Amino acid sequence: MQNRAVFVVLAVLLLAGCGGPAAGPSAETSLILATTTSTQDSGLLDELLPAFTAATGWQVKTVAVGSGQAIELGRRGEADVLLVHSPATEQKFVAEGATGRRLLVMHNDFVLVGPKSDPAAIRGVAPTEAMARTARSGVPFVSRGDDSGTNAREDQLWAAAGIRPTGQWYQETGQGMGATLRVADEHGGYTLSDRATWLSQPGSLVVLNEGDRQLLNVYHVIEMTTHAGDRMQPDGAVAFADWIVGAPAQQMIGEFGRAKLGQQLFVPDAGKPEPTG
Repeated sequence: MQNRAVFVVLAVLLLAGCGGPAAGPSAETSLILATTTSTQDSGLLDELLPAFTAATGWQVKTVAVGSGQAIELGRRGEADVLLVHSPATEQKFVAEGATGRRLLVMHNDFVLVGPKSDPAAIRGVAPTEAMARTARSGVPFVSRGDDSGTNAREDQLWAAAGIRPTGQWYQETGQGMGATLRVADEHGGYTLSDRATWLSQPGSLVVLNEGDRQLLNVYHVIEMTTHAGDRMQPDGAVAFADWIVGAPAQQMIGEFGRAKLGQQLFVPDAGKPEPTG
């Protein structure tokens, strides 16, 4: 009986070591990606992350929040790598010294969307004038209000227009882009969105203002290091950064959206000069 017990223990150990049921990803091969909601709401991450795992073996847990919140997660040592689109905030963060490389990944653009009837008459005017007309009209403007890259760009546009938005016409959701688009649609209002998320969401809102350099939307990947905390996975961060600026991922980014929506949603930028608005 004793020999049988020893045999069972040895068999269990052998199964655990080779050929037993697969365990979940270990801490050594898992990393946390903090990223803007636009990369998730648009469906881009659903394309990229399985390919990254297949190529490198690194499993990815995604935390989709505004860029400001993603950067704060990195600052607190709660994310290994960031994919964000708030350049001014990113530059200040990198200057703090807890990050590795900050690399250009891609860009698309912001668009001002609203009801097809366009009651504030913002179609085709400069973005700052469009913001001013929205404020004067009293038609609802729905803001993310979440310290995201989109929210930061909206704030820049209000400032350029000389307006501090307040009043019942101005509503903040504190949520991601998809949810904010739905609220704007329900209230017959305007909002600022990245183009990819607007295209991927159902609804009646139409693009009324686009194409200006003030609406450029640039994404970077930022590696975190052990300077941010002992639990960081710097090897995983480097692996993700190297992969997303590499040729296979850049090709996937450039093709994303063509088959389903008939148009390119992001422009791959790795190795190019920094786009400027």
